[in-house]
Parts: sequence; C-alpha cells; structure tokens
Amino acid sequence: MFEEHALNASLHDRAGFCCGVPELDDYLHRYALQHTRKGVTTVHVLVNSKAPHVILGYYSLSAAQVDVTQLNERDQKKLPRYPVPCFRMGRLACHADQRGRGLGKILIGCAVERCLQARKQVAAFALIVDAKGIEAKRFYLHYGFTACADSPMTLYLPLG
Repeated sequence: MFEEHALNASLHDRAGFCCGVPELDDYLHRYALQHTRKGVTTVHVLVNSKAPHVILGYYSLSAAQVDVTQLNERDQKKLPRYPVPCFRMGRLACHADQRGRGLGKILIGCAVERCLQARKQVAAFALIVDAKGIEAKRFYLHYGFTACADSPMTLYLPLG
C-alpha cells in the first residue's frame, strides 16, 4: 500500500532515489532537507508501507502567486485584477524503476489534496507547475493543467 510522508532524513533513503533527471535527483539528495528547514518548501515522498525507507517518488510545495493576466479568460473573469495567491509544485519525480505504474498521477493527487486542506486555512486559487520539458508539459496537460498565457511551460490547475 502506498503512503505519503513528509521527507524525514532519519527514515527515507534519499541517496537511493534515482529518477534519471540529474536536476531532480540532486535536489532530493542535496537540497530538499535544507529548503524544508529554511521554510522555502515542503517535500513529500511516496513510499510503500512494506518498505517505508524506499522513496518511490516525491514532490515539493511552496507558496506562489500568478498575475491574473496569465490565466485563461474564463478564470480571469472570476478573479480580482492583481496577482492571485497559489501553491507551486516545484518538483515532482518518480523513481526510474517505477515508471508506468501511475505514481505521477498519485503524486499529483496527493499534492492537490494537500493544497485543498491548506486552502481551508490560507487562500490559494490554483496549483502551479513549471514543466521542465515538452514531455512534462504533456503530462500535466493530461491531468487538467492549463498553460499560462505568456509562459507556456508554466501551467496551473484551479483548486476550486
């Protein structure tokens, strides 16, 4: 059974994680705990309950904002004309040997659920992601994200 946890240095094997994208691997290995301690981001990992030390995938969340003019016309009509508060999923990665098992979808679901829970205390309109390439952009579009007007590799998913 899959479980989501906050990244824990004494439990989770960061060094054993490899998604095949050096930037994403390096972030988890070297910076994730620092950024969490500094209040820059939170990092959440997906594990199997039978082997909770093995990281199957992870994502990071932080506060963000987007200029309302970056949103599609339908969303703009609902919102004030100044930057809109959002959450940012800065990173999302699955272990290379877990590809094709639907873990990306599970991680997005976990991130959205976490944002919806946080939204009960702190307002935010959407979850924003910065796709690192065209394949990543297609992945996010498949799950309902919409590209921003002037930054087509930045996508958002309304949380309402």
